[in-house]
Amino acid sequence: MEFTTFNDMLRRAAWRKPEHEFIHWSDRQRSITYADGEKLAERAAGALAELGVKKGDRVGLFAHNGLDYVIAMFGIWKIGAISAHISVLQKDNLAYFIKDSLPKVLIYTGDMHGVITDIHSKKLGVEHFISFDGHRDFARGWSGLLDADLKPPEVKVSDLDAAHLSYTSGSSGPPKGALLAHGYTARATHTIAERLNLSSADVSLGVTSLSSSFHLVANLLPGVHRAMSIGVRKDWDPQAVWQEMDARGVTFFAGNPLVLGDLLSVSRNIGRKPHALTRCISGGAPLPPDLKLAFYEEFDVHIIESFGQSELGGFVALGYPRREPDKRFYAIGPGLPDRETIVADEQGREVPVGQPGELLIRNNVMIGYWNMPEKTESVIRDGWLHTGDMGMMDEEGYFTLLGRWSERIIVCGRVVFPRYMEEALLKHPAVHYAGVIARPNQEMGEVPLGIVELHSDQAVTSQELLVHCQAILGVKDAPYEVLIIEKMPMTPTGKIGKQELIRLFGH
Repeated sequence: MEFTTFNDMLRRAAWRKPEHEFIHWSDRQRSITYADGEKLAERAAGALAELGVKKGDRVGLFAHNGLDYVIAMFGIWKIGAISAHISVLQKDNLAYFIKDSLPKVLIYTGDMHGVITDIHSKKLGVEHFISFDGHRDFARGWSGLLDADLKPPEVKVSDLDAAHLSYTSGSSGPPKGALLAHGYTARATHTIAERLNLSSADVSLGVTSLSSSFHLVANLLPGVHRAMSIGVRKDWDPQAVWQEMDARGVTFFAGNPLVLGDLLSVSRNIGRKPHALTRCISGGAPLPPDLKLAFYEEFDVHIIESFGQSELGGFVALGYPRREPDKRFYAIGPGLPDRETIVADEQGREVPVGQPGELLIRNNVMIGYWNMPEKTESVIRDGWLHTGDMGMMDEEGYFTLLGRWSERIIVCGRVVFPRYMEEALLKHPAVHYAGVIARPNQEMGEVPLGIVELHSDQAVTSQELLVHCQAILGVKDAPYEVLIIEKMPMTPTGKIGKQELIRLFGH
């Protein structure tokens, strides 16, 4: 199968299933068909072209999940422009993203108008502002632009042309804009749809932000490949989401481990899963093994763990929707066929099976970091993307992720990674979130410090949590100390804010 652009994918789906539901916007109970989606994307493209948007221009998207967000993306892509995705959770840093991406047009959600007004006053080079929620002061209304029904110009867009700018989470430094091409992400999401065994009969729901690369490659684009019904939602309300999933017959759910944990709790309280649910995909953070096991044993639902990065437009590795043998039940699945992945030592040499090293990836990776050639050269060397993630691969190609190389803790010269300690802490019923960081120690160089947030209705002491970890891992591999804090800092993509923990407690 040939892959060119995202709009070719939408056009193919509209030809195959014109009257099939394309997008269901849960918050407002609005749906459109694939035929309608293609027509609306044409109108969006025409409206943007009328505002002077040309091939290669950036159009910023600063909005909550919704039907309009999806249509705007396809309109941007149709005329060869680049969608620059900015999370509303990073509104305090909006000026940074504007200065970095230099969008000609900024499209936003109405409740962000106050922030947008400040940006408008700073005159950062944005030529046009568009509000999804109607005309406001200096901003045009989205629906009015679409109502003009302007025909877009014919623009040649190839598989090698840039499509979207996805920013890294900023968990390990300032966010970087990873520039992805149409064809690479199209091929990647086709392999994801294949691995997940998706079909047009599936009904999905995604609750992570459309500004994140995870939602694009886990829910939206694989769904378009299969012409399936794709659900998007702004607000995470576990009870309401469970009810919606049950009513809509959702078969496939995309979320991070935090929302999956909430979904498990609601299912337990109700006494059953949403009736049609068969599989979930998890991303954004390591999946606690007990969560995966609980879904399978209690509700016969497969959680497929993914491992990817903003730099990929896809995943490095992904599991199958099946029960794996015990020896690899907790591993991420094997690599996907759209790219080559090896585990390498510090010199970039592939290590033997079962040995830890850095994951290196070749083929179907980002064009580069936007306006950061030095950063690009530092991570793409000799054609290999150096992920900075440490892992191991078994004899059948299944990956086990150990953690970020930058998060390693060197205890008396021995390198340890936080993941197993975090998983041990999460095994305690009182623990809601857990993160482990390095703390300097005069005698040992560094020691692992466990930091947890408890469930609101639970109580336990730091010493009890330490003993709990020691019983699971042994004294040598357990945290040196455990702290209990009131609120865990989080990144916009749902990861624990390790940098903030280091700033607060890593001294």
